[in-house]
Amino acid sequence: MYARVINIYIKPGSMDEGINIYENAIVPAMRQQPGFKGTTLLTNRDANTGISISLWETEADMQAGEASGYLQEQLGKAAKLFSAPPANAHYEVSVQV
Repeated sequence: MYARVINIYIKPGSMDEGINIYENAIVPAMRQQPGFKGTTLLTNRDANTGISISLWETEADMQAGEASGYLQEQLGKAAKLFSAPPANAHYEVSVQV
């Protein structure tokens, strides 16, 4: 299994709107992607930051979303709320409980 980790930087006062977009627009789109296994959104209201962790069956499934433009489309749904560009990283899941 593989994980895409995106660090998100949100404009002050925009966290609730960002959570709403993630839950109601981005998550449904993720569920339609081949190999999608789940997602978690972590938020820090004091720092106006968030971390999106999405899990994918294979590395190819994870990377397909970037190659197809899917990832950029999803980030675009919340782009007006970003105070800085999101930072994207990939990991292999070594232990999951």
